[in-house]
Formats: sequence, C-alpha cells, structure tokens
Amino acid sequence: MRPRAKSFTCKFIAISCITALLAVFIAGCKPRGLKVGATAAPHAEILEVVKPILKKEGIDLQIVEYDDYVKPNIDLADKQIDANYFQHVPYLEDFAASRKLDLAWVAKIHIEPMGIYSSKIKSLSDLAEGGKVGIPNDATNGGRALALLEKAGLIKLKEGVGIKATVKDIVDNPKKLDIVELAAPMLPRTLPDLDIAVINGNFALQAGLSPTKDALFLESGDSPFANVLVVRKGDEKRADIQKLAKALQSPEVKRFIEEKYKGAVIPAF
Repeated sequence: MRPRAKSFTCKFIAISCITALLAVFIAGCKPRGLKVGATAAPHAEILEVVKPILKKEGIDLQIVEYDDYVKPNIDLADKQIDANYFQHVPYLEDFAASRKLDLAWVAKIHIEPMGIYSSKIKSLSDLAEGGKVGIPNDATNGGRALALLEKAGLIKLKEGVGIKATVKDIVDNPKKLDIVELAAPMLPRTLPDLDIAVINGNFALQAGLSPTKDALFLESGDSPFANVLVVRKGDEKRADIQKLAKALQSPEVKRFIEEKYKGAVIPAF
C-alpha cells in the first residue's frame, strides 16, 4: 500500500506543478489591460481604431469615456486610469499647474479647429449689435476663443495677450457684443439661446455640427493646440504607453482621421 500512496503523492505533485505552470502561461498570454480616458468624439472613436493594433501587441485597450474636461485629469492623477487623450498642451499645462498635478504629455495626435457657430445667422456680417456670444469658461480655451473672435474681426484684444486673454483684455468691441462664459460642453446645447458661440471641435462633432460645413469662421490648420496623449510623470517611457503612442501615430489612424472627419480633425503627426 505504501508504494501506491507514494505513487499517488508523486502524481498529485506532478499535476499541481503542471497546473501552476499552465496558470503562469495563461497569465503571460492574457492581454495586459490599459485604461485610457477620452471624450467621445473624436478621441474615443480614434482609440477604437487603435484597439486591434494594440491587441496584436498583447495589450487590452479599455476606453473610459468622459463628458467633461476636469475628471479625466483628476482620475489620471488618482491612478484610476493609465492615460488620457482629450486635451491640448496649453490646457494641460494650465490645469496641472492650478491643481498641482504631476502630468506630462507623450505624443501629439491631432488638431480640432475651434469654430464660430450659430443657429440664428448665416454670416458673421449679419451679427447684430449687442449680440450674445458664448465662449468656453476655462482659461486656455476662453483665451483661444477670444483670439478667434479677434481673427474674425469682431473684437480687438490688448496687444500681446495671446491665448491668455480674458474678457478684460478686450480693448475694442465695435458691436458691443455680450460675451457669455460657459462650460465648453454646454455651448452646443445653449446655441439656440446665443447669437453665436465659439465651440471646441470635439463638442461640435458630438452635437452633429460639421466644422468645415457649419462653422461661420474656423481656426486655421496651423493652430498650436494639438491634442495629446497624457500620462502621469514618470510613466512616459512605460512600454505599453510607448506602444499606445506609436499606435496613435500610425498610418491607420492618420488615414481614419482624414477619411472620417474630412478636415474637421487634422492629424498632427
């Protein structure tokens, strides 16, 4: 009986070893999860193109959608997600400085031209005196919107303020426009209550507006506001992050952006 017991013990140990090795093998083959926060359009749509590219690299891309410009950075800093993709560099720098967050951008992906939209007029020349104008209420996008209004010939800003402009920097307002500051995602929804609104490209797309067809005035393609992939400082060289950045700058993504958005979104690589 003892030899049989010894044989049984040996077989049990052998099976346990094989099971353990198999578990290790399966774990090694299982795709690594990578959580990336993004606003719906075009960011999440572009990330969907990246998913199969990363899958071949053994990375399971998990897209976490947001509808605002605050929580994606907070969640990234709190390690709820691994990266985010929704913002341009000036916004990132301003937000990170004001909240004391250690975030860094890794790669420039695309530009979303900001535009001036209206549901009431067909041309800026039709804008009446005292017209109500909506702009984003965050510092960088607000300054960007004011710069666009100046470029459209509607206002004049203090010399040299650039994208840091506020409504207090308006030195000439010939039509006595009423500038209303609202949260960027709210602007498309409040468009019927405004005469014109300066809307970020992603929120315009989400609202069914075509920047190239519906905008009365559109930011030029040489805009410095490229949308970037952002991570916590120290994670820039992580292998999975580098693979994500490479995939976002791939020919497949470039072709998708050019074919789907037809100038409403422009590759920045």
